[in-house]
Amino acid sequence: MVRIGPTPRSDPQREPKGVSRSAGSERSTRETRIRVRLDLDGSGCATLRTGLPFFEHMLEQVAHHGLVDLEIEAEGDLEVDAHHTVEDVGIALGQAFLTALGDKRGIRRYGHAYVPLDEALSRVVFDCSGRPGLEYRVRFPRARIGDFDVDLFREFFQGFVNHARVTLHIDVLHGDNAHHVAETIFKAFGRALRAAVETDPRVAGAVPSTKGSL
Repeated sequence: MVRIGPTPRSDPQREPKGVSRSAGSERSTRETRIRVRLDLDGSGCATLRTGLPFFEHMLEQVAHHGLVDLEIEAEGDLEVDAHHTVEDVGIALGQAFLTALGDKRGIRRYGHAYVPLDEALSRVVFDCSGRPGLEYRVRFPRARIGDFDVDLFREFFQGFVNHARVTLHIDVLHGDNAHHVAETIFKAFGRALRAAVETDPRVAGAVPSTKGSL
C-alpha cells in the first residue's frame, strides 16, 4: 500500500457546510475484489494498491489535479491480464462518485480542461448529466506503456461513465509520446471533474437543470 499526496487538511472554504461528499464502494466478483473510498472535497491525497504501477500513477493524477481524496484497493486476476482489474476499478469509482455527489444541488455540473505535457495536448469535457455517455477520441502512438496495455484506459473510463452516470468527452489533440498522452488525459479528467462538482454559491442549492432534476 502506497500513500501519495499531501497530508489531509481541513479547509473551511472548500468544505460544503453540513454536507459530506464522500462515499465508498465495494465490488466483488470471481475475477476481482475492489474497495474504493472517494472524498470530492479532499486535498489531493491518493492511497492506491492495484498491482498496476502505471495505472496507479494515472489515478494519482486524478486525485492531485481533481483535489479529491482517493483510496483504492484492488485484487484481480492479473495472471490473466489487467482488463478485469482496470475496468472494475472504473466501475467502483463511478459508483462511489455517484453516491458522493448526492442530489447534485448547487454544483456547476459542467467542467472542462485542456492539459498539455510537452508535445501532447488533451481535452476532457465533463457533464454530471445523469446520462452515461463516453466519446473517446484517443490514439496512442504505441500499444503499451511499459507492460500496461493502453486499450484498458477506455475500459476504465467506460466503467466509470456507466456507473457515475456522467457524459464524458475525451479528445487527444496532439501527442507523439504515449506516456505524455496518458498523463494529459488523466490530468485533464481530474481538472474537469473538479470543475464540474464545484459548488456555485450563486445558484443557492438549485439543481443545475431546467428540468429540475439530473
